[in-house]
Amino acid sequence: MRRSLLPIIAFVLGFVGLTAAAVFTLMPERTEVAASSVGGPFTLVDQDGKAVTEADFAGATHLVFFGFTHCPDICPTTLQQISDVLAALGPKAKAMKVAFITVDPDRDTPASLKAYLSSFDPRITGLTGSPAQVAASVKAYRAYSRKVPGRDGDYTMEHTALVYVMDGKNRFLGALNLMRPADETAAELAKRI
Repeated sequence: MRRSLLPIIAFVLGFVGLTAAAVFTLMPERTEVAASSVGGPFTLVDQDGKAVTEADFAGATHLVFFGFTHCPDICPTTLQQISDVLAALGPKAKAMKVAFITVDPDRDTPASLKAYLSSFDPRITGLTGSPAQVAASVKAYRAYSRKVPGRDGDYTMEHTALVYVMDGKNRFLGALNLMRPADETAAELAKRI
């Protein structure tokens, strides 16, 4: 009887071992983006000519958006949507800040950013810098930008249109969904403040 039980016990133990190995091997990995993989240190200049780093945005949930002042549609629309969400948040947005980082440092000077952003919520800070500083910021946020030649020496910029939601420790929380009414987006964002 022992001889007949031995193969059955070996089979059961082997089956349990293989099942456990399969579960651990085939278990889906966490799809959460690591906090350090999006965002990072930067040194830029704001629309008033003052040096700004990521530390200036720490302490509260904040938004980061890449764009440029010569953008014909996406940037002004997104900045207005962000302004509407901030207004819909009311007092909850008191400590919120928004970084509008240019992808066109050749044209976007502090003065041009200041004039451009005067049409939007005052909590939106325009940031520029040298091409290398801007490129480092784009890379840190895993964003994309590319100069696209136009007519007569003119050009436009292709760029990521994502609005990054960052926590008070400059960790990436997700993207702001602006495809719905401002009050709905504000309600969702309020859960992260």
